[in-house]
Amino acid sequence: MGARIDLNCDLGEGLDDWVPGVDGPESRLLDVVTSANVACGFHAGDDRVMAAVCRAAAERGVAVGAQVSYRDRAGFGRRFLDVPPVVLRADVVEQVRALRRAAAAAGTRVSYVKPHGALYNAVVHHAEQATAVVDAVVEASDGDPLPLVGLPGAIVLDVARDRGLRPVREAFADRGYRADGTLVPRTEPGALVVDPDEVVARVLAMARDGRITSVDGTLVPADAESVCVHSDTPGAVVLAAAVRHALDQAGVAVGPFV
Repeated sequence: MGARIDLNCDLGEGLDDWVPGVDGPESRLLDVVTSANVACGFHAGDDRVMAAVCRAAAERGVAVGAQVSYRDRAGFGRRFLDVPPVVLRADVVEQVRALRRAAAAAGTRVSYVKPHGALYNAVVHHAEQATAVVDAVVEASDGDPLPLVGLPGAIVLDVARDRGLRPVREAFADRGYRADGTLVPRTEPGALVVDPDEVVARVLAMARDGRITSVDGTLVPADAESVCVHSDTPGAVVLAAAVRHALDQAGVAVGPFV
């Protein structure tokens, strides 16, 4: 991490009622983060929620990103699906364009794309799906190339760079890492980090040294332009606020990467 870092969060996933005048946890997260990864209807959300999140983000000057997923609402997009590349490409295009319509109506724009859940993890190493996602982002960008967010070392970031998209490296404040730099599966111990002091220490270590400690004690490279706090992590609002405060106090400028 350099002197500037983005703080992002997955939003529009059902933790807020998104009723005008009612602030739920996702609304409060928008007061802290600088980028909002908005669910596009395939793992969570719908047209109404997308519109509400985009309006709330626009009011706060928070960048809007399309959080694209497998077509898997029942599994919240956290199950790997062996989707044919042509189908995956069409699904991602559909999601990005749906959010672009909602963002435009709210007076803002989609500024980047980030895969969600199992798709995010798959495109770290699954070349066919990584290529399908990148092809979809190129198509849905309509001549205005959108940056693509992913895990450092992921195949999808290499493919994105080759296709003329800006690859954005991401780190996680609230997720455990394996020694190879991938995330600990949510079904295994150590997958979530929920203690505010530990989360803050991890993020400051990323900012200071560009490294994070894995669950087995290995120091893993974590040079990233954006750091994520998940909205469904227990205490997410407290965690995000603590991270934001710590970065501000450390003199790290917090702002969107776009």
